[in-house]
Amino acid sequence: MNDDIHALSGPYAVDALDPEERELFERHLAGCPACQDEVAGLRSAATQLSALVETAPPAALRESVLRQISTVRPLPPLRPEAPTERDAGPARLRRQPWLLAAVAAALVAVAALGIWRAVDTSPPPTVAERVLEAPDASRVAHRFPGGATATVVRSKQLGRAVLIPSDMPAPPDGKVYQLWLEDRAGTMQPAGLMSGSGDKIVTLNGDAREASAVGITVEPIGGSHRPTSEPLALFPFS
Repeated sequence: MNDDIHALSGPYAVDALDPEERELFERHLAGCPACQDEVAGLRSAATQLSALVETAPPAALRESVLRQISTVRPLPPLRPEAPTERDAGPARLRRQPWLLAAVAAALVAVAALGIWRAVDTSPPPTVAERVLEAPDASRVAHRFPGGATATVVRSKQLGRAVLIPSDMPAPPDGKVYQLWLEDRAGTMQPAGLMSGSGDKIVTLNGDAREASAVGITVEPIGGSHRPTSEPLALFPFS
């Protein structure tokens, strides 16, 4: 495959591809762990651009600053004669404590009346967290023979879906679980791979807004462009 397709990971992460390019890249993405990691990293970085927020200063700040300023003695009238070298510099400040107090109060006032900003250091929510907390989130569950379960959660508003497995057994040797988004025409589009077994939540690749279902198949390592086996489970959104 042409190496140029790897360069589409950036535009894909910010939804800047046309439908034909998106379909081509998503087919490649299903079998390229490097691109999967890069897309996830780029999407995470994009969400962090809004981490800086402004906050209003406390209501009592103005009153506190004005109260402190009122305790500062005003500067005396300037002397007509020019100051001598002996009167200048730190020695002059040491002989006039009130001047030191005025300078300190002025610095406090300037700092207190500056723009207050607070940086939200908490990590931004992941795509999976946003989907699970979305007001329009819908759920479809499936129970497998042996007791394993899986639930698909989709938010049409966000256009994303996640899979929540529970007690999923490992796939056969040389195989991998692959996820699919089924469109209205019944065509399966690759939507990512499940690494191994367990209970790790998986965020599906691709736009799930118009998907009619999510499927899980067993595919060769690296995934397939089209399903090569019957779905282990199908999660219809209807």
